[in-house]
Amino acid sequence: MRLFVGLSLPSDLRTGLAHLKGGLPGARWIDEDNLHMSLRFIGDVTGGDEHDIDLALQSVTGAPFEVTLSGLGTFDRRGRVHSVWAGIEKNEALSALRDRIESALVRTGREPEHRKFTPHITLARMKNGSAEAVAAYLESHAGFTAPAVLVETVTLFESHLSHTGAQYSVLRDYPLQGQGK
Repeated sequence: MRLFVGLSLPSDLRTGLAHLKGGLPGARWIDEDNLHMSLRFIGDVTGGDEHDIDLALQSVTGAPFEVTLSGLGTFDRRGRVHSVWAGIEKNEALSALRDRIESALVRTGREPEHRKFTPHITLARMKNGSAEAVAAYLESHAGFTAPAVLVETVTLFESHLSHTGAQYSVLRDYPLQGQGK
């Protein structure tokens, strides 16, 4: 089983993000139902490790908070754009939550995440897209913002890979209650 921890998005926000689809040759748009914010990729889990992960995530505390989406951007690899995303404004509560999740998972024996945490929602994966087309798309959506979203729950997702792309299912939600520590 392939797992990751993230934030589910309200349906109205997913619908709003789905309106950003189109106008970008080479883009494979993420299905509206699959839009989410990843906090920590875990990877393949076997031999009952999912129970330890579940217990670790139950220990993560924090008060609900709001996040605001603003701007679009890209990630590239070797100078080629591989994904287009909606950005999340800097948010100390989100970063602290992500750090608590990371600590809880490392205590289960997971390797620490070495990539810098860049909060975002992936909108599209790129295949053979031109830099000019991506630049034009980003420019045409330069003023993108969305209303603040209340984060009240962290979610453990399972990722199912298929020939049409990944599909995500919720394994468990962990409500945020109380103070962060």
